[in-house]
Amino acid sequence: MRKISLFIASSLDGYIAKPNNDLNFLKLVEKEGEDYGYAKFTDTIDTLIIGRKTYDYVLKEIGSSHYDNGQRDVYVVTRTQRPQVGRTTFYTGSLNDLVKQLKSENGKNIYCDGGAEIINELLKNDLVDEFIISIVPILLGNGTSLFKDGRPELLLEFVTAKTFDTGLIQLHYKRKK
Repeated sequence: MRKISLFIASSLDGYIAKPNNDLNFLKLVEKEGEDYGYAKFTDTIDTLIIGRKTYDYVLKEIGSSHYDNGQRDVYVVTRTQRPQVGRTTFYTGSLNDLVKQLKSENGKNIYCDGGAEIINELLKNDLVDEFIISIVPILLGNGTSLFKDGRPELLLEFVTAKTFDTGLIQLHYKRKK
């Protein structure tokens, strides 16, 4: 069975973006030659689910090849229909239905890269199997919270914690069965 994994960075106080979807705080831990396990992680996935705001930000800042590298299917969850581009589908249906369909198919694992609305919808429906959260050593004070109120309690099992010389700490948990 395919699993859904989060691989995301957060400030120490739990924000994944500053106001106005500003992700500049992530630059604090940029280091030449260090990807914090991202390449190894993405080798385990062949499908990506991402919210439209996060997708648009990455498109502007990095470029479309960051997600659609020709080797994985990308589903951008949006309220506005758009034509498919390469292996990127702009999905306007039920996130629950999409995840159930993807989990029932053969393939590698599924990566959710945010944003907060998508993550919290998945959590409300108990659809996240694994959490890899990189904590950036900064307190932002406000912005977009990684976890919203109103979701069910979820017991997690510790997998690993890694520390890096940039001050970043990466926590890895899986859903307790």
